[in-house]
Amino acid sequence: MEKQNTNLHGNAPDNCPIALLIIDMINDLEFPEGDLFVVAATSAAEKIARLKQQAKCLHIPVIYINDNFGRWRSDLKEVVNHCLTDQVRGQRLAELLLPEPDDYFVLKPKHSAFYETTLATLLGYLQVKHVILTGLSADACILFSAIDAYMRELIVSVPADCVASASEEHTQTALVYMKRMLKADITSSPQMNLEALLTDRYVE
Repeated sequence: MEKQNTNLHGNAPDNCPIALLIIDMINDLEFPEGDLFVVAATSAAEKIARLKQQAKCLHIPVIYINDNFGRWRSDLKEVVNHCLTDQVRGQRLAELLLPEPDDYFVLKPKHSAFYETTLATLLGYLQVKHVILTGLSADACILFSAIDAYMRELIVSVPADCVASASEEHTQTALVYMKRMLKADITSSPQMNLEALLTDRYVE
C-alpha cells in the first residue's frame, strides 16, 4: 500500500477532484470603495455559505484565500477577529463565512490566489482538477485567479451569484469574459450539482 502523504494531513480529505475557493471574503471592506461592495458582497456571502455547506457534506475541501490587507503580522484568526469585533463594514461577511477548523487557509500578497502563494502546492496535494471560485471581486481577484487556474489546466467554475464587485456591470462583464475566454462555468449556485460533478465528470 502506498504510504499516505502526511505533510498536509488534516480533517479534510487527502484528495478530491474539486475544491471550493473562498477569496477575500474575510474582509473589513474598509477601503475607499468599500461601501459600494456591502450589499452585493453580503448577498454573495449568503450564497457562498450555502454552497460551502453542500461542499462540506460531500467532503469537498474548502480553501480560504485572503489578502492580508496590509496586516503582515496578523494571521487568519486575527483578521477574523478584527472583522467581527471592530464595527467594520464587512462584519456580516465574516459572520456568514466563519472559517472552520478543517478549512484550509492561504495568504496571498496580490490579486491572484496563485501568485507567490502555496495554493498550487495544496491543490496538487489534494489532486484537485476543478476549482470553484467565489468571493471578491469578480473583476479583479476572481478574474486574475481564474486566469491563473486556466493556465494551470484546471477546470474553472465561477458561480455568478457567489461573486461581487463594486457594481453589477463590473461583475457581469467579468463573468462574460471568464465564460468566453476561460471556458468557465458561471452557473449560479442553486443550479450547481456538486454531487454530479464528483460522480460523473471524474469517473475513471
